[in-house]
Amino acid sequence: MANTKSAIKRIGVEKKRRERNHAVKTKVRTFVTRARKAIATAPAEPTTVETIRQAMSQLDRAVTKGVLHRNNAARRKSRLARRLNAALSEGSEA
Repeated sequence: MANTKSAIKRIGVEKKRRERNHAVKTKVRTFVTRARKAIATAPAEPTTVETIRQAMSQLDRAVTKGVLHRNNAARRKSRLARRLNAALSEGSEA
């Protein structure tokens, strides 16, 4: 257990940050999952593009809040775009 005043404060600050970071990460995960499901079911729909845009926006927000590293978010956004493009090209071939 913390003995000093500063250590007690650090525990409280870290708890708040952990809770906020967890909430942001959960939100990002939810939006990315929605986007991946939309790509899998109907890649050509306009709503799919909108869900991907929302997921990318959430990733950018997580970066500005310091929850994710910018390269991590960029990689995830790139993977979403690649997934969409692959699904669209696959659908046009058939």
